[in-house]
Amino acid sequence: MLNRVRSAVAHLVSSGGAPPPRPKSPDLPDDTSAPPAAAAEAPKSPPARPGSASGSGASAKPGEARASFSRPTFLQLSPGGLRRADDHAGRAVQSPPDRGRRLPWNTGYAEVINAGKSRHNEDQACCEVVYVEGRRSGPGALRELSHGQGLCFHYWGLFDGHAGGGAAEMASRLLHRHIREQLKDLVEILQGPSPPPLCLPSTPESPGSCDPAHLVSPQSCWSSQKEVTHDGLVVGAIENAFQLMDEQMARERHGHHVEGGCCALVVVYLLGKVYVANAGDSRAIIVRNGEIIPMSREFTPETERQRLQLLGFLKPELLGSEFTHLEFPRRVQPKELGQRMLYRDQNMTGWAYKKIELEDLRFPLVCGEGKKARVMATIGVTRGLGDHNLKVCSSTLPIKPFLSCFPEVRVYDLTQYEHCPDDVLVLGTDGLWDVTSDREVAATVDRVLSAYEPNDPSRYTALAQALVLGARGTPRDRGWRLPNNKLGSGDDISVFVIPLGGPGSYS
Repeated sequence: MLNRVRSAVAHLVSSGGAPPPRPKSPDLPDDTSAPPAAAAEAPKSPPARPGSASGSGASAKPGEARASFSRPTFLQLSPGGLRRADDHAGRAVQSPPDRGRRLPWNTGYAEVINAGKSRHNEDQACCEVVYVEGRRSGPGALRELSHGQGLCFHYWGLFDGHAGGGAAEMASRLLHRHIREQLKDLVEILQGPSPPPLCLPSTPESPGSCDPAHLVSPQSCWSSQKEVTHDGLVVGAIENAFQLMDEQMARERHGHHVEGGCCALVVVYLLGKVYVANAGDSRAIIVRNGEIIPMSREFTPETERQRLQLLGFLKPELLGSEFTHLEFPRRVQPKELGQRMLYRDQNMTGWAYKKIELEDLRFPLVCGEGKKARVMATIGVTRGLGDHNLKVCSSTLPIKPFLSCFPEVRVYDLTQYEHCPDDVLVLGTDGLWDVTSDREVAATVDRVLSAYEPNDPSRYTALAQALVLGARGTPRDRGWRLPNNKLGSGDDISVFVIPLGGPGSYS
């Protein structure tokens, strides 16, 4: 086992890359629909190219391999532009064209490919306006769509793929549809002033049973209950959608070659509130009047150490005879058997001493620190979608049980603040945050936006480009360097800049 783990670590350090991506999964059969008012706000896209990422997408014919490189459809890349976007040497920044319709809310977007870390850009992005029509219950428990007034939500998603781009591409096409499906049962509840009912009827037979007033009231079940808000319902819908997306990847990973996994950072704007859902190491911040408001946190082996160790403690069969759930400051040596060494377990934030036993010579479940921290010496993120085939190198131990698909969701109420056109929500994959601090992002926001008129719709794209360029650096000394001569990001970099203020932004 020790030799296998050493080989795995050596491979991670020396390769710096990932296997070439496999053909991607076909799309879901249904389509995302929006009422005319919402559809007018959505960006127009050219006909889908083979292998292109799209909100609706096109299914590959049976046995037909789709192109291994695709970019978000809203970039409207020509074949030549697609080649430039795939050029590791030039690393040209890509943004939607400055002609025609813009992304909703005049959202800015920019991306750049990595410096050779992987064959293709494994990031994906999606920006959609999605209409949700409420679902009614009819006689015989048949579920059908109501034809009343539904809900419309705005959606942005960044997906940072690893071990191939298949999972990220699939999530970029389908996750917002899973969110829409989860919201269908909530349309009437969210539009009403009353708290969510405790129970929904399963087989109503009486007229008017679809009216929320006829739903089972909390008092009819028991006298007291926990308070559940509308926010809680939306958060639950997003969480369920992530789980369903992950389950779909598990079902289709063999037939459609959806391998690898992806971190997912999603923003949903619904009924005056912004819901930021993060599963992975991408991040989001709000810059409001110079103030920085974190809207997510990174999920890594270090930040989730205790959750991982607890699972290893409760289910030691997941560790086999190869790993220990305990953590030590460094690798335990055989000559140290019987000595007392510092350690900590799933219950500890501090350190204590324990007598070293034979089991402590196993490789630690969580090893390394910072960007080099790994779960089972293999993966550096602990939440995301996919990774169902991931196993420890030269072993049959699966890693997926330690990886959670559930996001952390934070809520921001836009109606509680007076926002100006310079207030923005910045979403970035780890290619941005590895070399750029929150304070540096806020400084770039101030510098770039102050150079444009407040009503200039191109200012947010310019800001996204500036953030990507600032993290990428310039080619110098056989690498990409920042102005301070430190190494720039060699990873894929993707950035959304979502304005929170200004005329017509989210009315």
